[in-house]
Order: sequence, then structure tokens, then C-alpha cells
Amino acid sequence: MKAAIDLKDVAFTWQGRTRFTLTVPHLSVASGEKLFLLGQSGSGKSTLLSLICGIIQPQRGAVVVDGVNLSTLRPSARDRLRAERIGVIFQMFNLLPYASPLENILLQLSFAPERRRRLGHAQEEALRLTAALGLEDQLVLNAQTTELSIGQQQRVAAARALIGRPKLIIADEPTSSLDANSQVAFLDLLMAQAEEVGATLLMVSHDARLARHFDRTLDLTDIATTKRHTS
Repeated sequence: MKAAIDLKDVAFTWQGRTRFTLTVPHLSVASGEKLFLLGQSGSGKSTLLSLICGIIQPQRGAVVVDGVNLSTLRPSARDRLRAERIGVIFQMFNLLPYASPLENILLQLSFAPERRRRLGHAQEEALRLTAALGLEDQLVLNAQTTELSIGQQQRVAAARALIGRPKLIIADEPTSSLDANSQVAFLDLLMAQAEEVGATLLMVSHDARLARHFDRTLDLTDIATTKRHTS
């Protein structure tokens, strides 16, 4: 099966007073797979996700996403690929505080014309997604983000990642602010929506209890090594 993500002999070092190196000999995620990556604080999970999203580039090795070696692209082309093909659910959501949920969701499409063209009617698709994620139309259309609960903000962030049928969904600790019952409900909804659009899902979390929802689980310490160099 074609790999949605393929990393080979990757190494990246953050420069500074205390240098940090992440090394990944190999990581492959199949197209359509739902992979749970278990990683504790300081294990390099945010660095790994930044490499996969093309935000940073490795000093060594290849990061291939949807068949494209990101190292062969200019920064602007990596930005376009990320906008068009990857939906990201950030740990802190990164929503505009005084915009409506709908405006936050549709903003993603401003940077991804191909995703927008796939939709036809973007607002209708946004409302379909938010309804499936348990949000009422009135709230999505008229509320400000500052008026939403943490759980509601999480669902808006998921809809923003899913809209336009991206091929890859990256989720960075998306349930860390939710209680156990809300975590399960959110993951069930996220899984259903990813399945519907045929997306590959890679989620990183420190909470091993969530692994049972996924096709496969990897511990970051089994596929990557980290090293800190203090000068």
C-alpha cells in the first residue's frame, strides 16, 4: 500500500545554547491508516510533526509526504503543500479569538484553493462538518471563539482540519484539555469524519489509554532517538 508518510534516516538539530537532536531511522504510515504515536513531554513529538508538515527541514534524510520529498521543494511550495494536503489540529487550537467558528473554519481555505474547489459550497460543507461534530448551526454562524467551551473549540479546530478533504490529518495532543468521556466522544467523531473522507490520521499524545481507538500504535522512543547537547 502507498505510504502517506515516509521518513528515512532523518536527523534534525535545534541550534542554540542547549542543542536538541531528533533522529528517526525510519517511519512509514500507510495511506488511510490511523496511527497513534505515544510520546511524553520532551520526546521530540512536536519536532517530528513539524518535519512531517514541512515547517522545518531535516539536516539529513528524506521526509516524503503523499509521494513528495519535502526537501526538493522551495519554502513557498512546502507551504502550499501543507495548506492543500494536510489538515492540522493544534494542541492549543490556534483559533482567531473574535472571529466566528465558521470564519475560523473557512479561513483555512483562503490558503488552499484546490481544497476549496473540491467543495463547491464551502459554507454548507463547514456546517455539515460542525453538525457531525456536535455543534449547532446558530453557534457556528454567530458566536465568537471566546464564547466557546474548550470542547467546542476543539470541534471547531477539527472541522477546520477536515474541511476540503485533505489527504492527511495531523493531530497534536488534541484531547489534552478534555475529560475522559469527552475524549472518547471527540475521538469517535474524528475517526468517523476521517474515515468518511478517506484521510490518513496521525495523532500524537502522551495518554496511552487512547491507543485502542487506532489501527496501530508506536512509541516515539522505539522509532526515534533524542540527544541534548549543552555547551
